[in-house]
Amino acid sequence: MRRFSLYAQVIIYTLAGINHFWHPQFYTEILPSYVPYGHEVVYISGAVEIGLAMLLIPARTRNATAWMIIAMLAVYLLVHVQMVIDFIQQPDKPLWIAIVRVPLQFVLMLWAGTLTRRPVLQAEA
Repeated sequence: MRRFSLYAQVIIYTLAGINHFWHPQFYTEILPSYVPYGHEVVYISGAVEIGLAMLLIPARTRNATAWMIIAMLAVYLLVHVQMVIDFIQQPDKPLWIAIVRVPLQFVLMLWAGTLTRRPVLQAEA
């Protein structure tokens, strides 16, 4: 089960990162207005997600990478809270999606935290 969890996270963060390049306008639109260089931030954050996903694979980098993912998700949490505030003010936006994304960040942080506890694969111990 731990192996599945590791590879599921690798796949999820890789696909999420790729999605920043496929649909950058979605991410640019949800960025808070105070974030400068929106397009560049979207591309950089996508590349960071892909890079962190790849760094989860080697056992040697997994613990530090899992902590970096938790930090990244904490930063993203700020974006999602602002998204809720913005969507409340814009009735044409799907508020429920914005609301669901906030607790999802905490779930993802806890899930990444499982990779900081002990080796995922016994052969890597």
